[in-house]
Amino acid sequence: MLSLDKAQKEKIAGLLIKGLICFYKIDSKKMYSMPDDEDHFSYDLTPEEEDILDEIEENPDNYVEFIRMEPHHESLIMEDFADRQVKDKGFQEELFNALAKSKAASNFRFLVESSKEYKERWHEFHLSKYVDWVQEQLDSYNIMED
Repeated sequence: MLSLDKAQKEKIAGLLIKGLICFYKIDSKKMYSMPDDEDHFSYDLTPEEEDILDEIEENPDNYVEFIRMEPHHESLIMEDFADRQVKDKGFQEELFNALAKSKAASNFRFLVESSKEYKERWHEFHLSKYVDWVQEQLDSYNIMED
């Protein structure tokens, strides 16, 4: 059964938030990350990244892949933050309005990043939800391995 400590899960979560995918090499306990093809289709992989992907393809049982949340799941986290963490009703309404428009995630992040009161709370909340997401993926991996 594979387990990761809190720092490892937070590191993976932070990389996923930045739009990367992560691979954990089981035998060496090393972590690799690279841009997700879906978000960075114009990004050219480095020779090192290509070598890592080749190795993963040759020996997939030695790696655990961690992927980002789907956009819908991300939007639920934003709604949850606005609903449960934001006490200022005016700001809460702005966030819900932003989430109801096109480019909801960008609009939400712009508002939160501009807020002195909620910027840090959002980062902590978002990271904690992503740590939970990493744990869910780890649990799924362990169930499949049993």
